Amino acid sequence: MSVTFKRCALAMSVLLAGCSLTPTLERPEAPIPVQWPAVPGAAGQAVGAPTVATLAWQDFVVDARLRALIDLSLRNNRDLRQAWLNVEAARTQYSVQRADRLPGINADAGATRQRVPADQSTTGQASTQSSYQANIGLAAFELDVFGRVRALSDAALEEFLSTEAATQSTHITLVSEVIQAYLTREGAQRRHRLTEQTLASREASLNLISRRRQAGTATALDQQEAQGLTEQARVSLARTEREIRQSTYALGLLVGVSDIEAQLASYPASDLLLVQDIAAGTPSDLLEQRPDIRSAEHQLRARNANIGAARAAFFPRISLTGLFGTSSTELSSLFGSGQLAWSFMPQVTLPIFDGGRNQANLDLATIRKDSAVAGYEKAVQTAFREVADALAATDTLRREEAAQRALVASSQETLRLSQARYRAGVDDHLRYLDAQRNDFVNQTSLIDIGTQRQMALASLFRSLGGGWQSASPQVN
Repeated sequence: MSVTFKRCALAMSVLLAGCSLTPTLERPEAPIPVQWPAVPGAAGQAVGAPTVATLAWQDFVVDARLRALIDLSLRNNRDLRQAWLNVEAARTQYSVQRADRLPGINADAGATRQRVPADQSTTGQASTQSSYQANIGLAAFELDVFGRVRALSDAALEEFLSTEAATQSTHITLVSEVIQAYLTREGAQRRHRLTEQTLASREASLNLISRRRQAGTATALDQQEAQGLTEQARVSLARTEREIRQSTYALGLLVGVSDIEAQLASYPASDLLLVQDIAAGTPSDLLEQRPDIRSAEHQLRARNANIGAARAAFFPRISLTGLFGTSSTELSSLFGSGQLAWSFMPQVTLPIFDGGRNQANLDLATIRKDSAVAGYEKAVQTAFREVADALAATDTLRREEAAQRALVASSQETLRLSQARYRAGVDDHLRYLDAQRNDFVNQTSLIDIGTQRQMALASLFRSLGGGWQSASPQVN
């Protein structure tokens, strides 16, 4: 009967050891449409264009100089380095929590020597007593009958995975920021070159008008207007110089090097910087492509596992403590025959009254899970909005750039005709000045729109979650 009882008890223990009180978690339904908003001619929907699932940042960035800068930033950027160190810390924390699922075995040795007074001695005489022991012990190992320890381990694992995904998001954000800083600097340099050419042209025109005034064929008003245009060009030149310096400093901070100019000079410049077409796929693809969404999902799973640990706190907790070794009153005979000693101390703890602590912990875990659900849904909605905005920007800026390019061609032809008519004496100087102003403004706008369109492509690449697949820890 006793053998049967022991077998049943053993089977029950094995059965209970596989018990888990963690609720089954299903991914919340994404609160977004199944298709992107209709954007006629959107770049992200181009047929045959690569998708971010197959497009690493090294493929998205065409320019060799920009690729080198991004690679430097991934190795030197302090924010990214700190993020990867946080991943290592989360990995270590998971290892600490996972260790609770295995028994801890310790080896210890000790000695005790004490004097017993005569009135406390059984022999009625004072004596000195010694005790020596050497043991291998099992220190309070909890039998995970109701899955509490496993739930805490699972929660730590999900926290680690969440931190890793968040760092992958930081990775692609850094790539996007370096691209945008580089584009900002390139746009400022292009405006600076245009302003230098415009200033030289206006200084030549001012000299011509000054000579005409001396000859009596131009008025003082003509000379002042030409002087005003020249000073405007000088103002624009100083502004673009400031923008170049500031954007260079910003790029150096992102890349993490002090001499950014030397890095830029190491590679030739290129007209084509980025892949010009990216396929957006479907909104459901974001759930796997966006690291921040994956991070929010792991956070949700961690909060769900904490509910299992909170539920298990209502049930008995069984822990085992034991020792096996030798003990002796003489050190010389500690390992002699007959000195074997052992102890086994199982303990069962059953919560009876805790002032509502366990229920409050369960309520708190449930609330945090509900909060994580809301955070996950917000992450999905934010991702959808960012992609939709980027698609709209790439489409409208593409069409705006084409229209602006046509406007520049028209303004340049108008300037040429106005200059010819002014020199021939057909038109007055005012019409020629207006043509100069309009052409400079239109060319500057074309540069700005082109820069914005490239930035929109970088934003689309980032918002689709591209580039993190090539991420690797950089903690040195």
